[in-house]
Amino acid sequence: MSKKSFPKPSDLPVPAGAEGWEKLYPYYLVFQDRLKDKENEKFWFCDSQHWPTVFKPFETIGAEYAVKCLGQYNARHLMIPNANGIEFRVHLGYLYMSPIPVPDDQVADRVPEFQARITHYFQNWDSMLEEWKGKVRGTIYELESLSFDHLPDMVPMADIESGKAMDGSEVLLENYDRLIALAYRNWQYHFEFLNLGYIAYLDFFNYCKEVFPDIPDQSIANMVQGVDMELFRPDDELKELAILAVELGLQEHFADTDDAEGTLAALAAAPGGERWIARWDEAQNPWFNFTVGNGFYGHDKYWIDHLEIPLGFIADYIRRLDECQIIKRPTAELIAEKDRIVDEYRELLDAEQLAAFDAKRGLAATAYPYVENHNFYIEHWTMGVFWRKVRELSRMLHAHGFWPEADDMLYLTRNEVRDALFDLVTGHGVGAPDGPIGPVYWPDIIEERRQMVDALKTARPAPALNTPPESITEPFTRMLWGITTEQVQSWLGNDEDTPEGTLKGMAASPGIVEGYARVIMDADQISEIQQDEILVAPVTAPSWGPIFGKLKAAVTDIGGMMSHAAIVCREYALPAVTGTGSASTTIRTGQRLRVDGTKGTVEVLDDAPAAADVPSADAALVAP
Repeated sequence: MSKKSFPKPSDLPVPAGAEGWEKLYPYYLVFQDRLKDKENEKFWFCDSQHWPTVFKPFETIGAEYAVKCLGQYNARHLMIPNANGIEFRVHLGYLYMSPIPVPDDQVADRVPEFQARITHYFQNWDSMLEEWKGKVRGTIYELESLSFDHLPDMVPMADIESGKAMDGSEVLLENYDRLIALAYRNWQYHFEFLNLGYIAYLDFFNYCKEVFPDIPDQSIANMVQGVDMELFRPDDELKELAILAVELGLQEHFADTDDAEGTLAALAAAPGGERWIARWDEAQNPWFNFTVGNGFYGHDKYWIDHLEIPLGFIADYIRRLDECQIIKRPTAELIAEKDRIVDEYRELLDAEQLAAFDAKRGLAATAYPYVENHNFYIEHWTMGVFWRKVRELSRMLHAHGFWPEADDMLYLTRNEVRDALFDLVTGHGVGAPDGPIGPVYWPDIIEERRQMVDALKTARPAPALNTPPESITEPFTRMLWGITTEQVQSWLGNDEDTPEGTLKGMAASPGIVEGYARVIMDADQISEIQQDEILVAPVTAPSWGPIFGKLKAAVTDIGGMMSHAAIVCREYALPAVTGTGSASTTIRTGQRLRVDGTKGTVEVLDDAPAAADVPSADAALVAP
């Protein structure tokens, strides 16, 4: 008998030790008992693609800004005819979303506004995109300028003489408010072009489905591939540095890249090292403002702050170069394949259809790179600076005794942080002998919250909640997250056509391959990946590009044809299946898999070997 529903939020058990977890988050982020009937009528899916781990209280800021701003561009800026924004809640520490459709009787009225607004953008795309980059960089530079200095024991005499009449606390409070506001500003900028990129692609996608009813989704995606994206620039910089190191004969100095300081000192002292170091310094700004995570968590590690990470990637590229491997992306091959597919489909069209096809494909190809490029500017660069400033502030309050660990501010909500700052400046300003209240108030609360967050991490999120609609048609939900009618039924276990031992997902990037699985649940584990393994993860990050050349294929739990994982895998010519729902929790490291990125299936061929250190797969590509 087929299942019709996922569990209700109240049906999910609370992990032991996480009782009362709701108080970790603002009231508007959790399901409310008084709204239970209404909230249970809605279908919610877990966005583990962007938020794969439990939120600490402060970390909800990224989700709040991202999903709110995505929605405003649908519902208030662009007036997309059939799609408003997305409601979102945090449940048991994970983010759940419910798309909001436009009522049928309002769709027609939005069409003229929608057409006028997107026409303005597409007619002025290049100039407005240049302005966008200027706006985003300006915000980043403002973020960089913020400081959170200790307050002076005594106002300087010069301030008395000038009549300044301030004690410095106003700067501390204003800088915190600016920190929050500047992050919000860039998140609003984030979606100005992103939704347009999806719209242009969806318009082309829908037209192709209309004139070529049997065209595979991948063929449509292939017709805009092989582009020079800024998101790939950090990885390209590492490849250039590896090539230069080999050219200069510096390979031996990359033996222990975990010691970044020692490695760089040895390189600087080596013959030819001065030239390499100059190129290294040049690459860092801005391209090392890149995280191995996705920018949404305070624990995400950025290259610029952890130089052992890019050095380790360079060392691996050097190894591959010394083994005569090709490390550059196969851009020429991708472009040739794109041109071949485009030409084949163009030949099937009459003159009128051909004009429409060329126009829509041209628009999609123009807008498509932004779908990934924005990632570097916002999730990586903006959020890298943001989290660096958050850590600076947390360390300052830690020095005043507010919490036991330097990064414990993440266990406060952003509004609680402002209360703590006012507590600090009050205790300082009045000269209270015992200082602020925070050092006796916050440590116990933080410890309780730490235990709750750790307890929530012991359980994986349900992929969805409540009863799904009969048909999922909202375009962004399908394209970005891979939440389709078929996938939801598969998650419910209602896909009778899929044999036992096989997972079904989105055919995200073509190719068929066999190899050993390497299950990666966290970005810190990517160093465990061995040559020729198949990556299995809840989701991949664009910044994992440096390891893609080692892989046979990639498999993820969530993601559609326009997800970051799908786009990046296609640009690296890496077979991929996304949106499987449960690959990372049902597949084990060492199991031999057959990944069919053309059909969207993952077959477990045999069980994992007993040895903990699994050998790399030796299987060649089976079919293109």
